[in-house]
Amino acid sequence: MENIYVRGPCEQDMRGGGELAAPRCPLGNRASGVMDLCVAIKGISFFLQACMGILGNLVVLLAYAHIVYSEPKLLPVDMILCHLAFANLMLVLFRCVPQTMTVFGMRHLLNDPGCKVVIYVYRITRALSVCITCMLSVFQAVTLAPAGPRLSRLKSALPSLVLPAFAGLWLLNMAVCIAAPFFSIAPRNGTVPAFTLNLGFCHVDFRDHLSYVINGAVLTVRDFSFVALMVGSSGYILLLLHRHNRQVRATRRPQGAGAETRAAKTVLTLVVLYVIFFGIDNAIWIYMLTVAKVSPVIADMRVFFSACYAALSPYLIITSNKKVKAKLACAAEQEQPSADNQASGDK
Repeated sequence: MENIYVRGPCEQDMRGGGELAAPRCPLGNRASGVMDLCVAIKGISFFLQACMGILGNLVVLLAYAHIVYSEPKLLPVDMILCHLAFANLMLVLFRCVPQTMTVFGMRHLLNDPGCKVVIYVYRITRALSVCITCMLSVFQAVTLAPAGPRLSRLKSALPSLVLPAFAGLWLLNMAVCIAAPFFSIAPRNGTVPAFTLNLGFCHVDFRDHLSYVINGAVLTVRDFSFVALMVGSSGYILLLLHRHNRQVRATRRPQGAGAETRAAKTVLTLVVLYVIFFGIDNAIWIYMLTVAKVSPVIADMRVFFSACYAALSPYLIITSNKKVKAKLACAAEQEQPSADNQASGDK
């Protein structure tokens, strides 16, 4: 859920790149210099975030594409990580890139249909990011859980449930986010109406307070439900890992499930990373709802932190997933001989 527009004491224009338009007030040279510095810092931050997110998620997707080419099929956890990288890549492309272009002064990027598509895809992929991370945590918890009569059947059925789960999550979030295109429009000249989300490159006009509250309540309930499930399953994974470590120390036998343990630790790190940025995002949102006038800097901070998980999570996958690291190492080794041959040919 984003922040509603709050009109400040000065007339608002459409130059701001954050969620609140920048006030058109008379500024001295010193204030103008500070503003230029803030805009530069904001633009560089969004630009670096977009570059990191696009590069990292593309590397993960290309590595898995090579794995699919060389192996008969992906394991369920690899399918989930690949889908997570795709959702995060779409989030960065449809949120961080337009935001960066707006900060650097590019105006009229999208018309009304373009805004509807961009906002709808962004909302869906942002939701998929939390849903797929939750799915990954639950999948790992079921995989590590002690086998029982019922759980054994569930474990054997897990691989066949991955694709239907993806389809269900897409349909769920497409339905929950269906209101976004109806309220999304290109920026208009003049004063921004009340209950309007000013994203800089697009406006989301909710018409009245009731529609704004209903939209925010639905999105909040969905997000917190998946985060709660994610945290619960992660806590169960921690408990299982603690019990496993005690058994290993007691029997002094080598670890038999090293791969599963490493995968579980990667999942836990992803969950912790998401929860941290989710907490910062929602703490800023709660603050924005409790004050009468919100600084554009605060709104820009929320936009930045809401996309940090999508930009940073692929690097965690790259450093912790043995298959991805092996493919990248193989590609680097193939690149090195070709560079050596080129150097010898030049001589």
